[in-house]
Amino acid sequence: MRLLWTRLAREDRKAIREYIAADSPVAALSIDALFSDRCKHLLDHPSLGRPGRVAGTRELVVHRNYILVYDVAGDAIRVLRVLHAARQWPPVASILAPG
Repeated sequence: MRLLWTRLAREDRKAIREYIAADSPVAALSIDALFSDRCKHLLDHPSLGRPGRVAGTRELVVHRNYILVYDVAGDAIRVLRVLHAARQWPPVASILAPG
């Protein structure tokens, strides 16, 4: 299995890191490392997350505030989005696009 981060997921991750770093650079690095660490578990256990709210996806709660939305495509796990748990998901006009 391979792990791929889509453009949207990378942008989400960067925005989260920057937002948290404004108050605590150490916490920002810690949450970012948690995202990476939890994704590595998906390589051995692709069904680890719950069925997603968007058809064909799964959701992995990596922290009480953050959810990874991913899918399994062939031999790859694609992280599609990294969302704050309080965020409306899926959005009214879905922006879940491959990238």
